[in-house]
Amino acid sequence: MSVTEKILKLGLPKGSLQDSTLDLFAKAGFHFSVKSRSYFPSIDDDELEAILIRAQEMAHYVELGAFDVGLTGKDWIIETDADVVEVSDLVYSKASMRPVRWVLAVPESSSIQSVQDLEGKHIATEVVNIAKKYLEKHGVSAHVEFSWGATEVKPPELVDAIVEVTETGSSLRANKLRIVDVLLESNTKLIANKDSWNDPWKREKIENMAMLLQGAINAQGKVGLKMNAPRASLDSIIGIIPALRQPTIAHLADENWVALEVIVEEQVVRSVIPELKRAGAEGIFEYNISKLID
Repeated sequence: MSVTEKILKLGLPKGSLQDSTLDLFAKAGFHFSVKSRSYFPSIDDDELEAILIRAQEMAHYVELGAFDVGLTGKDWIIETDADVVEVSDLVYSKASMRPVRWVLAVPESSSIQSVQDLEGKHIATEVVNIAKKYLEKHGVSAHVEFSWGATEVKPPELVDAIVEVTETGSSLRANKLRIVDVLLESNTKLIANKDSWNDPWKREKIENMAMLLQGAINAQGKVGLKMNAPRASLDSIIGIIPALRQPTIAHLADENWVALEVIVEEQVVRSVIPELKRAGAEGIFEYNISKLID
């Protein structure tokens, strides 16, 4: 492969995941610039070309080879039955750092209490194939129709039930819907075309990208702490720190003191730092972490 041919074609999700995805890539060290109404973001890596496309279509185009690599949900891989390489789980979403759920939901006043009560009913959803497989698994015959949007407002006037994606359930509750069952938990995945995965240069590029993206996710909500501590108080100070791992300890010129460095959850810092200070730690320094590679 010549230098001019060394290009990795990357598919980025357009829509609700776009901002959180670009933010994740930035923390991983890939900085995109997206102009208004443009589907072709620029990137500070000459070996990458990116296009924004709906996550629902991503797996299909990765399978075809239009993209070497892309980001989409586990749900859309299943829905489109795409034959791709699932490189890495990237657990993040538009509102939280946890998987989303595809749920069966009905109006609060509905008599439907289980999947068996859907016999002969009408269901609206974006994931028609997933819904049909779910009904088939439970031996239920019902009519499943594709929903072009605003799915949550359709029951009970237009349909009896919906299969809809949710992170917190707040939108369902706001529309007076209750969850009957969970069909699928889904998170974002980095996926690759099979031929691209078998190309040594592309595979290494994809694996490096996966490592850095996962490192950025691992670093979410964590900070580093540095401090100096009297050797005599070392055991008590270590006991205070709720560290992810044992702290790094370095000797100082003054043999009665040591330097400590540790990574902790950001939410505990406000309680830990005063305790460390009272235990004798000095020069306590907190810093942000963009990536944490295991």
